[in-house]
Amino acid sequence: MIRKKSWFPIVYMFCLTAFFSTLVIGFTQATGERVAANEKLAFEKAVLAALPGLYEENLSRLELHKRFTESVEEPDEFSGGAYVLRQNGQTVAYALPISGQGFWAPIKAVIGIKADKKTITGIAIYQQNETPGLGAEIARTAFTEQFRDKVIAINGEPINIKRPGAVLGDSDVHAVTGATQTSTRLENIINMGLKEWLSKMSERENLK
Repeated sequence: MIRKKSWFPIVYMFCLTAFFSTLVIGFTQATGERVAANEKLAFEKAVLAALPGLYEENLSRLELHKRFTESVEEPDEFSGGAYVLRQNGQTVAYALPISGQGFWAPIKAVIGIKADKKTITGIAIYQQNETPGLGAEIARTAFTEQFRDKVIAINGEPINIKRPGAVLGDSDVHAVTGATQTSTRLENIINMGLKEWLSKMSERENLK
C-alpha cells in the first residue's frame, strides 16, 4: 500500500494560495491607476461645485479636469490649505477640503468660502458610505444647497445643523430626517475644518 506523502497537501495549498494571491495583486495593480484617477476627478468636481460659477451639470470628465486646472489654484502658504479661485488677480473664494469619520465610514467634502472668510458659497460631499435613503442624503443637492450663502458664526460653532423643522438662523441648516448621527458627525467635520482653517488664516494675517 502506497502511503500518501504528508507534505503534498501543504505544498498544494501553498501553490494554490500563491496563484490566487498573484491574480489579486495583479488585478489591484491594473485597476489602481483607474481608481486613483476616479477619486481625483471626484475631488476636482467637488471643488468646482463648492466654488461659485464653475460647475455645470453636463461637463465631460475632460472638461471638468480642464476647468479645474485652468480656474483653481493649488493651496499655498497664504490659503491655509484651501484651493483658491482668483479672477483678475483678486481672490474670489476658497475651496477647503474637509474630512472625518461619519456614522459608518469616512466622509470627505469640500466647502466653499467667499474671500471675506465669512460666507459659504457651497458644499460638495464626494465620498461617503452612509445608509442609503437616510445618512447618504447628505450628498444630495436638496441638503447641500442649504449651505449656500450661510454665514460662518463668530461666536459658538461656525455652522449648526439643527433638527428638521427647527427655526433657522444665518448660520443654521436642517439635518437630514432620520439621520441624526450622520448629521451630527458631518456638523463636527465641518466645524473642525472651519475652525482650523480660520485659525491658520488669522495667524497669517497677524504675520503680515
